[in-house]
Amino acid sequence: MKSFRKEVWLNTSRRREYINITTIVEQELAKSGIKEGIILVNAMHITSSVFINDDESGLHEDFEKWLEGLAPEKPYSQYKHNYAEDNADAHLKRTIMGREVIVAITEGKLDFGP
Repeated sequence: MKSFRKEVWLNTSRRREYINITTIVEQELAKSGIKEGIILVNAMHITSSVFINDDESGLHEDFEKWLEGLAPEKPYSQYKHNYAEDNADAHLKRTIMGREVIVAITEGKLDFGP
């Protein structure tokens, strides 16, 4: 079995952003030399998510509306976690969106299927 680990650090300028990291993951996969197997892409921050979906602005807007409806940011006082911070909603949103994805690797490429 062959394994490869790479940390990628991203900085955001807003409270919540959608960043397409597919190209970064593809580049790191190529460096790994792994041709068949699986890849785990894991957000190593407690309020960050990784998901697979179309990188389409309308869908991102739908996510925003949906997530804000499920776990609205304000009022901060609605969350017990916010006694020391103001990010309880981010923890809940991450739980909904997921912390990691596993993708098949076929012939050295990410295999999202047909």
